[in-house]
Amino acid sequence: MAIREVLKFPDPRLREISKPILEINDEIRELARDLCDVMYDEPGIGLAAPQVGVPLRLIVVDTTWTEEDAERRPLILINPELSEHEGAIIWKEGCLSVPDFESEVERSEKVRLIAQDLEGEEVTIDAKELQAVCFQHEADHLDGVLFIDRISRLKRNLYVKRRKKQLKQELEEA
Repeated sequence: MAIREVLKFPDPRLREISKPILEINDEIRELARDLCDVMYDEPGIGLAAPQVGVPLRLIVVDTTWTEEDAERRPLILINPELSEHEGAIIWKEGCLSVPDFESEVERSEKVRLIAQDLEGEEVTIDAKELQAVCFQHEADHLDGVLFIDRISRLKRNLYVKRRKKQLKQELEEA
């Protein structure tokens, strides 16, 4: 099966609020596999269903996978909820849906994530540092929030202006 395309800013579908998954069926399992395939293919360490145009509350994360030949251990998290935010950390973030841009973002240093796995079992993960940042970043996607919404207005405006210019050039070349 073909790899799904990652939506890129400013696609309006990235701003939609995702719906909860009410039933874990073959369609959801296939979506989870597709998300993992895309995440590793890009490569990235996390991906949310809305990033491939599916407004459902499903994320995949693998913060231990940093090299193409490393062991893959994806966390498939359905209807994730974050709680018990502690501390603060500044992390340089990028995003598959926000091409050619990275910026420091302040996040909680520690979070608790509660979700379901593909068998419908509840999963609780106490995350810190990179994993906590990744969980917050991907959970934001489920609510139509991009990491550029969490940076200064000046940095965001500079990126938006550059991105619009890039898209205009791509159209002219097509």
